Amino acid sequence: MSQPAVLAKKPPSVKKAILRVLLYFVVLDVCVITLYPYFAMFCTALKSRGEIFAVEGTILPVTALWSNFIDIWSRAPMARYLLNSILIASGSTLIAMLCGIPAAYALARMKFKGQTAFLGLVIVSQMFAPVVLLIGIYQVMQTLGLTDSILGLIFINAAFNQAFTIWLLRGTFMGISAEMEQAATIDGCSRIQAMLRVLLPVAAPGIVTTLIFIFINAWNEYTVALCLISTDTLKPLTVGINTFNGYNIIEWQYLFAASIFAIIPVVILFMGIEKNLVSGLASGGVKG
Repeated sequence: MSQPAVLAKKPPSVKKAILRVLLYFVVLDVCVITLYPYFAMFCTALKSRGEIFAVEGTILPVTALWSNFIDIWSRAPMARYLLNSILIASGSTLIAMLCGIPAAYALARMKFKGQTAFLGLVIVSQMFAPVVLLIGIYQVMQTLGLTDSILGLIFINAAFNQAFTIWLLRGTFMGISAEMEQAATIDGCSRIQAMLRVLLPVAAPGIVTTLIFIFINAWNEYTVALCLISTDTLKPLTVGINTFNGYNIIEWQYLFAASIFAIIPVVILFMGIEKNLVSGLASGGVKG
């Protein structure tokens, strides 16, 4: 009687093993489909111009020209573009977080008339892409004298990421028990001190996740920067790499080499927040 019982347990194990193999196969396919464009871009960055436009070409370079990654620094002010992107992304992230944390805290802990309507407006504001408001943005920046300036791009990116900051951090704060702050106030802390000393350390994963997403959104912004910045030395990296996109010819090897340099900071940031990313997004998704 024991042998049939053992045999009866084997099919579920076999089924589980088959499902696991299928899962790995699907994950592998998704990874290949996702990473292939980057692989093709990297291979193209190593080719010569003649090889790129060859009739019978392959994805892999015949002769890898690593010098392409060095040549772009002399053909365009890449260091300046990189510095501008760092300033814009860092500045807009700082402003968005300084304004978004108090706003998210107030929406999570305080009750006031029109709160639901205000939250609805926060969500609706995310529906408008910068390109839709581009004419109005340009007129406002021209009135303020912030066209063709890095400061103007910092303010614009901070404004467009503000709603995302408030919504995600509000969910993070609501996922933290208010009793912790109440205990801090009993010990003599003010509301601000309780927020700074108790709430923010506990909400660190959600704050870090929000911060990185704002930074990446500001880093990747292209349309507004293209329209507002005309001085070459003030262009961010996303706009500056258009130097290799001429009127008569596109230097694909240099364009892709510069694009790889633009991707590297984002990859490093994601590697740094990998542990906090899932917990931060989960805490930001708390229903309020």
